[in-house]
Amino acid sequence: MAREKVLAVQAEADEVVLAADTTVCVGRRILAKPEDVAEAEAFLRLMSGRRHRVITALAVRRGDRLWERDVETVLKMKRLSDAEITTYLASEEWQGKAGGYGIQGRAAAFIPWLQGSHSAVVGLPLAETARLLETAGVMP
Repeated sequence: MAREKVLAVQAEADEVVLAADTTVCVGRRILAKPEDVAEAEAFLRLMSGRRHRVITALAVRRGDRLWERDVETVLKMKRLSDAEITTYLASEEWQGKAGGYGIQGRAAAFIPWLQGSHSAVVGLPLAETARLLETAGVMP
């Protein structure tokens, strides 16, 4: 998706285009953005007490050159109580979030452990983005 996004933008040869896309995976299952509260609840229950992966793909384009990178982070979600799930769903923070949660909000309390890039889970892996931009000649 990041590649498709970056290629879809009209840009001059000297302009730089950056795109990213985040995917949440539990086992072999990919969790998209939930379409409704019932699906968000199902995602939270699936991840409750388990590890899952967040993969953020990056693409940078400058002229006809393209650089890409995937950043994978492994997270553990604590076992969630019914009350925690109900309260989180009522907050509506799950809307528009891959996997039905955002680590930058209330769900931060659900993640006691992660290995990888916290900023990638939020949506843009900062260190990796800086490296790609440097490779594209944008940053020193």
